[in-house]
Amino acid sequence: MSQKFGDLAPSDFPGERLGLPEDGPRSVARVGRRLLAVCIDWALASIPAYVLLDTPNAMWWHLLFFAVLQMIFIPTIGGSLGHRIVGLHVVPIAGGWVGIWRPIVRSVLVALVVPALVWDSDQRGFHDKIAGTVLIRA
Repeated sequence: MSQKFGDLAPSDFPGERLGLPEDGPRSVARVGRRLLAVCIDWALASIPAYVLLDTPNAMWWHLLFFAVLQMIFIPTIGGSLGHRIVGLHVVPIAGGWVGIWRPIVRSVLVALVVPALVWDSDQRGFHDKIAGTVLIRA
């Protein structure tokens, strides 16, 4: 029986198709660490938004600070502060440095929330697929 276009055999674990190990360093980050990292980043972004800029528009400033923190720290330290605290690292699928445009695209899509909720079998969010990145354990 022939396969239809787009049909792929199921992988045994997230990241297998990407050539990543099943567990340990360089394996795909799992949901628990991802959620903890985003909570840390969200809390850190709330400090300037609500403490320093106590305005009726603080919610929008909060979202902006969240995205900007992602854009700054992913290319400089390999992940957001939350990622690094919980032992995660954002890397490009092609290898090398993540660059400038990937973190910008990824951060804008994460701020939109929906792309981060849509995952593939490798547990890569739509934001990571578009940016050509993967979140791995450091």
